[in-house]
Amino acid sequence: MKDSKSYLGELPPTRFNMARYCLDTAARTAPDKVALIVVSDVHAPAITAEHWTYAQLADAVRRVAAGLRQLGLEPGARIMIRMGNTSDYALLFFGAITAGYVPLPSSAQLTSEEADFLLADSGARAIAMSDELVMQLPSGVIALSSTDLATWRIECAPLDYADTAAADPAFLVYTSGTTGQPKGVLHAQRSAWGRRPMYHGWYGMGPDDVILHAGAFNWTYTLGVGLTDPWANGATAVLYNGPRDVTVWPALLEKFQATLFAAVPGLYRQILKYNDLRAFDLSSLRHGLTAGEALNVALLEQWRTTTGKELYEALGMSECSTYISSPPGQPIRPGSPGQAQPGRCVAILPVAGGSEPLPSGEIGLLAVHRRDPGLMLGYWNRPDEEVLVYRGDWFIGGDLAHFDAEGYLHYHGRNDDVMNAMGYRVSPLEVEQCLSRHPAVAETAVTEVPVREGVTVIAAFVVPRDPDETDAAPLLAYVHEHLAAYKCPREIIFIDSLPRTANGKVRRRDLAEWRRQ
Repeated sequence: MKDSKSYLGELPPTRFNMARYCLDTAARTAPDKVALIVVSDVHAPAITAEHWTYAQLADAVRRVAAGLRQLGLEPGARIMIRMGNTSDYALLFFGAITAGYVPLPSSAQLTSEEADFLLADSGARAIAMSDELVMQLPSGVIALSSTDLATWRIECAPLDYADTAAADPAFLVYTSGTTGQPKGVLHAQRSAWGRRPMYHGWYGMGPDDVILHAGAFNWTYTLGVGLTDPWANGATAVLYNGPRDVTVWPALLEKFQATLFAAVPGLYRQILKYNDLRAFDLSSLRHGLTAGEALNVALLEQWRTTTGKELYEALGMSECSTYISSPPGQPIRPGSPGQAQPGRCVAILPVAGGSEPLPSGEIGLLAVHRRDPGLMLGYWNRPDEEVLVYRGDWFIGGDLAHFDAEGYLHYHGRNDDVMNAMGYRVSPLEVEQCLSRHPAVAETAVTEVPVREGVTVIAAFVVPRDPDETDAAPLLAYVHEHLAAYKCPREIIFIDSLPRTANGKVRRRDLAEWRRQ
């Protein structure tokens, strides 16, 4: 509860391996049950999709783990994954954890320049790359491919799950921060256990569920909500890796009789806009799940009216996944992502400082108790940044919010300038640093701007070196060359000067307000 003094949920066993927790029980008790379906063609018969039973999945993961062990890496070595949207991604992620290594999942959208930074910053000893994502590697880094995984699955005997402690490192993810460079968030083996409050506090998930997740394998939203949690519950996960077309989702829901569907609000909006949902049999679907960005009240009402189903929202962060949500069986309060999940200890702290929680109704910084098993171990090699996010027993993620008298949280945006692009956190500094290297740019500031109710895009405000040169095309091409697509501005706005404070700091929020007028 929000007014508790510590985490109240059940703590994990002292010895705990995340991969064993997700796969071992179902592999022993329901070996022939389908754990994973990977669909490439929504129009092909369902039987032609890639099907993995729990026995097959656990066996493949443990054989991949054995192959990784043959590389001779030290325990805890980082293994970067730079692969397309295939089942090999999941096998390698859970295989590395099984072997006692630390996988680093990365987005296939990253440029080689961005991937180089992650590889160097993490100190990864090996990297698995799809053919289309191969890049030059520094000396000493081992290159892996899907061919290696296929060989290991045939030639290697299954490796037993590593005897890891709950607090041992499990995986490393990178997220945008306020410094302009992505920072690594190191999660413990216990993080999978720390997701247990979501099972009934958000999903309402059980072993009979079939969950379709709209994300790619390389997204932590997918690795958590789309794979980790369904497998820990003995459910069936369905993922699509065919051409990105918004019309496929209702067809997939119907064909595979999904009971749960997970996506960001923006995709729900597109599904409603570009599909006639009355043409599909969605009777198996109990409800939808949404996270990554705020759920607009109008979108919620439109989904309810069109489908007769609910949308349950959750709020979280890379450092702790979701911890605020609306669960089945409790009233949804439109405009609020919900309440603290069972057992969570969440509070609102004063912006100016102090560790005493504020009363209901007062806006402050959203904080999670540091005893929560889902909370990160820390930032990778960034002790200076860790000092900034802890106050006594509390971790502060930078979100502004308040709780109402009934314990529903109301979100008021970020206390910093970090942006949200379709569920991805994006630092304006990272985009600004890229744009500022273009010879036509004198100054630039990047922020989110509204394009319609509930929808924002990333925009770059640029002061050109030559006032007569205001062609946005080369600037957009330049950022797309150096940054992942989701980080790139959708719009370039040329201005004479940037608004600044008396101390010379750019007032990004003033730019967003100016654009709104």
